[in-house]
Amino acid sequence: MFRPTRILQVAVASLFISGCASSHSGSEPPAASHSGATNQTIVSNGRTNSSRTQPAQGDFLGPDGRLLPEVRSFARETARANDLPLENVETLLAEARYDATAARLMTPPARSGRIRRAWTSYRQRHVDAVRIREGVSFWRAHRSAIDRASARTGVPPSIIVAIIGIETVYGRYTGDYRVLDTLATLGFRYPDPNRPERQAMFREQLADLIVLDHRGELDARVVEGSFAGAMGLPQFMPGSLMRYAVDGDGDGRVDLAGNTDDAIASVAAFLQAHGWVRDVPVFAPVVLPAGAARLAQDGLKPESDWAALKAAGARALPGGGPAWQAQALGVIDLRDEIRGTHDVRCATPNFFAITHYNRSYFYAASVADLAHEIADRVGYGDPNRFGGPGA
Repeated sequence: MFRPTRILQVAVASLFISGCASSHSGSEPPAASHSGATNQTIVSNGRTNSSRTQPAQGDFLGPDGRLLPEVRSFARETARANDLPLENVETLLAEARYDATAARLMTPPARSGRIRRAWTSYRQRHVDAVRIREGVSFWRAHRSAIDRASARTGVPPSIIVAIIGIETVYGRYTGDYRVLDTLATLGFRYPDPNRPERQAMFREQLADLIVLDHRGELDARVVEGSFAGAMGLPQFMPGSLMRYAVDGDGDGRVDLAGNTDDAIASVAAFLQAHGWVRDVPVFAPVVLPAGAARLAQDGLKPESDWAALKAAGARALPGGGPAWQAQALGVIDLRDEIRGTHDVRCATPNFFAITHYNRSYFYAASVADLAHEIADRVGYGDPNRFGGPGA
């Protein structure tokens, strides 16, 4: 029933929320991000037909009408690596247009010094009344599909619901940027010359989009998404569509924009593929010792275990079962450098599985906290209640 088959995408929104593929790590939220690309902040897209005021700059063709040399080189490499007809790849790339709005939104702001992290403000924006209320409604409306996905993968219903809520507020904001244009723009004209790895990442996603188009799994000439190229309710980048999207209702195709069952199943499948451990909470039920911030890590894999933390003075709380004690663990510090506060928690592998969706500790913790708030209102025994505010 769950088989990766045809992927359909439908543009449905006039606002966007950037999707899930960030190269950032640690607890500071990225400037824009899913691999499955971002801060996940809803903003007005401000798009008008006049945003492309310099069409000569925007197209990826030279004066001779041929693709620019670097684009031709990319076309040859993509065709060779994926056994595609070169003519088809070049024809598609010739239709790509420079998206000035996407480039502007990806341009780093002018500033002096490092951005100070503010966990409290980030959490307030994402664990908000709208997402909680709409999350309860979404869960109740799609309980059967959510339960199926959870049973298959071990990902709790609350986590599946929370991710879709943070990504697109349950489908309200999926983006109206043509993905071919945004990926070509960011792949060949990335606005920050100091981030060549980001440009390379967007080229990889463009190659995946071309492959999906060749397979007939989407139409790259029309599919739309966020300014970073993420699509559908769960905001999957093309690479994640290719590798993790699944058919949630058995109709023989995958439609992450128009079929909620597919979106639900795909979120769960993504987390399962990235190490989700069944029956283990996102945060371990522990009381950390005083000054636990000194134990905090910054990486995207847990770097400690229960024996080491217990030796450092951590104490287990009752409940939660013993399964988490056998897992690798990490102490994370959700710092608010503006308020001078620390929210230090003990994270399990499931926390780090969420960071594969968006490489930000703030993002992953917000997913867990939103999941708890929604589950509490649904009356669901939330296994992720440990470690969050008020735990």
